[in-house]
Amino acid sequence: MSRSAPKANPAANPAAQDLSPPKAADVGGTSMETPSGKGAKDENFPVGSFLLPKALRPHVARFYAFARAIDDIADNPELAPEDKVARLSSFEQALTTENAEPGYETGARLRQSLIETHVTPQHGCDLISAFKQDAVKHRYADWDELIDYCLRSASPVGRYLLDLHGEDPRGYPQSDALCNALQIINHLQDCRDDYEQMDRVYIPEDWLAKAGADVTHLSAPRSSDGLRQVQLRCVRDTQTLMLEARRLPDKLKSWHLALESAVIVEIADQLLRELARRDPVAERIELSKPQFLWCAIKGVVKTAARRCVTRRPA
Repeated sequence: MSRSAPKANPAANPAAQDLSPPKAADVGGTSMETPSGKGAKDENFPVGSFLLPKALRPHVARFYAFARAIDDIADNPELAPEDKVARLSSFEQALTTENAEPGYETGARLRQSLIETHVTPQHGCDLISAFKQDAVKHRYADWDELIDYCLRSASPVGRYLLDLHGEDPRGYPQSDALCNALQIINHLQDCRDDYEQMDRVYIPEDWLAKAGADVTHLSAPRSSDGLRQVQLRCVRDTQTLMLEARRLPDKLKSWHLALESAVIVEIADQLLRELARRDPVAERIELSKPQFLWCAIKGVVKTAARRCVTRRPA
């Protein structure tokens, strides 16, 4: 998804399953979805990978399909804001009640999955809240306002995974930090496209003003000195989030989820290093296949070694 899931070269994620959203034909030809064609292979972290328990992967796939569907609606340039909000409200109805309207079967399927796994629908509702905001809000006054958005657009994904694996909610702060970091990384990666294609800017306006920059600098061939200063400030504050996020793998009971989260931590750290030295306005910042694989190896080996040494209970 474009918010809690930064995009990358599809070849860089061999662990991802085919979690593409359903086509209209799959839901009787009445789908109210507006598929962008993006799927799990467009993400640069594992989605429902082999690292997760096999029995839970179909449920992760349903959650991802739901998130992808509502994200695509929010990002569709051909829909009016009020149409986006109406469709997202109908998805919320399908998720939280038995009265799903025709065309919102992806929401109904997630609702059934949540019933089966005893996971709250609140995480999906929080995503809907954020994407409704995307339909009507295109600027963020300061960092706190941006983090408030991330807490609804990104953090619910991590919280869902923790709940699905039966983890202690006391792990939410570390999960939130990682998901919010990924979201801001995505904002930096897509800063030019978001502005030019949807007139959205997820960079704090007060920081831009203080640096003598403005949103029009996002359309230049490369970042102005002021804009680059703000990008680096975003990177530094996101690296601060990662201090908390790196604690997540060791807090988790599930080996599977610990390894998956460790890989994502390594990917986030590497992307931040890339964003610190390269200009996302001048070029697309993403990991190469070797970089992605090296992050995966480091995450798995380091976390497995720590857990073996500490002999955490299963």
